[in-house]
Amino acid sequence: MAHRAARQVIATYSTSFGIASALLPRAMRRDIAHLYAVVRIADEIVDGAAPAETASAQLEAYEEAVCAAPARPFHTDPILHAYAATARHCGFAEEHLRAFFASMRADLTPREYTPEELTQYIYGSAEVIGLLCLDVFLADAPYAGDRAYLENGARHLGAAFQKVNFLRDLHEDTVGLGRAYYPRDLTSVDKQKIVESIRADLAEATPTIEELPRGARVGVRAAAGIYGRLTEQLDAMTTQELHARRAHVPAWEKAAIAARAVARG
Repeated sequence: MAHRAARQVIATYSTSFGIASALLPRAMRRDIAHLYAVVRIADEIVDGAAPAETASAQLEAYEEAVCAAPARPFHTDPILHAYAATARHCGFAEEHLRAFFASMRADLTPREYTPEELTQYIYGSAEVIGLLCLDVFLADAPYAGDRAYLENGARHLGAAFQKVNFLRDLHEDTVGLGRAYYPRDLTSVDKQKIVESIRADLAEATPTIEELPRGARVGVRAAAGIYGRLTEQLDAMTTQELHARRAHVPAWEKAAIAARAVARG
């Protein structure tokens, strides 16, 4: 029951992540679903599922529950129960979870982020998620090489995905949620610099993907391919178009990207 509850979260919220995770071996897919479910619940708390006047307290309570979960063998919350088993098996570092929740807390206060604040936000909201995913991938397949090399790639890939999502959600974030990760008066020059930074992150991450265990490599390669395609779309869009519509990779194209990832082995 616990796994089914977590699996339903990933199936409901993310087609790109769902397609990529479907290519993972069963055990990895299970653990990624458990991690994703906890991350998504925290994200929902700050994005409006919880009343504004109680969101901070609810997020703090959830942070403590998540960080304490691995020490308990049983939870009445099925998603926390599933997550706790994964966290124990994969050896998640509490400091990574704390960094994630720190970024979630930042979202509770509408603001325009400074470059320094944004760097810290991306670390907590995305780069540490890459590191936690790496923990999953290596839990049953220890890496004989320099783990720091893979960690660097995981952080860059997480950062790339987050920057893509910032541009995709530009209108919703700035108008609907009052958050300005990028300047509210984003210019074409600003946008081009962001796209270039995304491509630099993807370029840094790409060779490290090939060092992952085969089961993980295929799924991560597919996710990187989908986000690479989104980057191409964002590059072609004007700043006005970014506010008018959301970049989107159709299902057939995602399937083709996934098929190519599998074919490469």
